Amino acid sequence: MSSATGPDDPDFPAATAARLDGLGLLDTAVTTCRACPRLVAWREEAARVRRRAYRDWDYWARPVPGFGPPDAPLALVGLAPAAHGANRTGRMFTGDPAGDVLYAALHAVGLASRPTSVHRGDGLELHGVRITAPVHCAPPENRPTPAERDTCRPWLARELTLLQPALRAVVVLGGFGWQALLPVLRDAGWELPRPQPVFGHGAEVTLRHTEPGRELHLLGCYHPSRRNTFTGRLTPAMLRAVLARGAGLAGVPCRWRPGTPDT
Repeated sequence: MSSATGPDDPDFPAATAARLDGLGLLDTAVTTCRACPRLVAWREEAARVRRRAYRDWDYWARPVPGFGPPDAPLALVGLAPAAHGANRTGRMFTGDPAGDVLYAALHAVGLASRPTSVHRGDGLELHGVRITAPVHCAPPENRPTPAERDTCRPWLARELTLLQPALRAVVVLGGFGWQALLPVLRDAGWELPRPQPVFGHGAEVTLRHTEPGRELHLLGCYHPSRRNTFTGRLTPAMLRAVLARGAGLAGVPCRWRPGTPDT
């Protein structure tokens, strides 16, 4: 792959993403990116100074690509990889408490082949859903800067473009992802209402495209962070309900409904 810029250049995502014509190529390019020096230093430092529980792990320590089928009608958009979660395992929402909650809910709804996600080679499959994030590297304190978010934006924009024409709904996990996604959708031709839709758990907006006949359902859900789940702000039933709603709007078969007993 030739490029006028290298992986260390801040223009690398913008110069590279738009000309990639498949999600496999995009995922490969994402993993080579070194455009944000602070994030590169942090993700690599986390891999050197490992937590005791993970001292025998060979950390991924690179940008984490999206995960899920290339024809998924439903997308989940989070925040960024965790330093000792996806930055360790190489898969979105894998290896930390937030991922444990999310994959259990995806399995309960019928969107994942198993309720646990351990590492990128464990055989887990997603059904009709793809998981991604506006920032692909682990940030210190889980807080990317606006500049880092904007530098990474072309990867998300191209990923959502490549998911078309199958994409029908997007569930956004948390306010950061919501705010990061809106300009991506606007630039892709989706007409945002004025005032712009506000994030909230259970928020739901149907967007129309400048091309007639196209629509996209945007749903909000609290992030399954340890803080949200431990305090009860987000319960497993709340998460399953939003995922089931998103799956229904996207036309993805779903086996869970409100009131279904936990399994």
